[in-house]
Amino acid sequence: MSVDLSPVMLSIFLPLFGAIVAFMLPRAAGAIGLATLALTTGAVIALARDVLINGAAILPLGGWGAPLGIDLRADGLSVAMLGLSCAVGLLVSLSALSSLRGPEDARQRQYFWPLWLLLLTGMNGVYLSTDIFNLYVMIEVIALAAVGLTVLSGTTAAVRAGLEYMYASILGALLFLMGVGFIYLQLGRLDFAGLAEAEPTGALIAAIALMFVGLALKTALFPLHFWLPAAHANASAPASALLSGLVVKAALYIVLRLAQHMPFPSETFLTLVGVMGAGAVIWGSIQALRAERLKLLVAWSTVAQIGLIFVAFARAGEQGLSESWKAAALLILAHGVAKAAMFLAAGRIKDEIGHDVIRDLDRAPIRPTLAQFTFALAAISLIGLPPSLGFIGKWALMEGAMAAGYWHWVGVTMAGTLLSVAYFSRVFAGFLRFDRVRAPVGEHQGWALADAAPLTLAMMAIALGLMAAPLLGFLEIGYALGEAK
Repeated sequence: MSVDLSPVMLSIFLPLFGAIVAFMLPRAAGAIGLATLALTTGAVIALARDVLINGAAILPLGGWGAPLGIDLRADGLSVAMLGLSCAVGLLVSLSALSSLRGPEDARQRQYFWPLWLLLLTGMNGVYLSTDIFNLYVMIEVIALAAVGLTVLSGTTAAVRAGLEYMYASILGALLFLMGVGFIYLQLGRLDFAGLAEAEPTGALIAAIALMFVGLALKTALFPLHFWLPAAHANASAPASALLSGLVVKAALYIVLRLAQHMPFPSETFLTLVGVMGAGAVIWGSIQALRAERLKLLVAWSTVAQIGLIFVAFARAGEQGLSESWKAAALLILAHGVAKAAMFLAAGRIKDEIGHDVIRDLDRAPIRPTLAQFTFALAAISLIGLPPSLGFIGKWALMEGAMAAGYWHWVGVTMAGTLLSVAYFSRVFAGFLRFDRVRAPVGEHQGWALADAAPLTLAMMAIALGLMAAPLLGFLEIGYALGEAK
């Protein structure tokens, strides 16, 4: 089948070249970054059109395909993740232009754009790779850029959080690489097609376990979540939006792909994955209820929502994995859009009021109404209320669990939903109360470009729920490779 595959290469190399040029020309970094994102988005749109018309597209690098070489493969799921990165990244970039414009932000402006474009390079490489060693290389590129974004504000708390993030990322990468080595010793190949044909052996089971623990560290799955709350809460608002909305999705995507192409060791292993996810839902929610700062609450909610995605993997046991990945993919997309919107909105609230202490939100005479509305709109999807994409993802999770008789996962999902209502209500109460204000309630201080981006993202989280059926159909394009196992 003749398909124009040039967008596959452009999706990876455009942001890489953009990162290099932005680093070399720091004064023009913002313009270079936006131009690069626009071109990359155009390449992804062209790739999505090709996949929709012609099906999955495969590009052997250098003319050498797997198993000797590396194939880049674009199917419905990978293109959807590329679209998530470009859509969220473009809007976060527009917000960064407004929020990082002061003279005190000169250092952040200089390094934000090359780090962000390098991050996009790694994520797009993950979504198009079909070789697990290539995945290792790309997640290391992501980690390098993500740690840089975490410490970019230069505060003591941010640097400390960045160091914790770096240590966790290095350990996770080493575990993943050890798993890759075991697989190569066992199979002599590292491509997805070879993995799909493999029979479970002791070495393969050990490799899967090592890779899963490494990825669990990178996704901050309970109880390996220690680095995430501080890293996401202390970074700047644009960096937090990228870290929570996009970065953890790359590791989740790898888990999802491995679930499609590698045999899970046993039903017990999959149940353990679900238990760890349930622990994340409960513990993350409890900590969100206790959080004193708005961004910290949002960061802890990320721990809980990542746990729910892992519950989606386990929702129907080993026999249901061929369908469970769809529920997980919907939740990944829903969380990526809504959480980026929420972090940007939280940053706007902090900028307007001057702090993000939750108990004092209702004392401020300034009411950043558009940012508050955006925060509430994003919460609708994260809680899982209709008609948002978050609701569709949770419904798919519970529907599959009920059909398989796994009612305990339904209970975990409902408990997580009620807890999310509880901790987000702490913030909504501050938005709606005026009786504790000791001064005349002021006007909104003006809407900036930074308000438009999070609002657009929050509206996308709702709109995608209305388009869930065609979105799910698109995700299924090219899934035949996963059915080979």
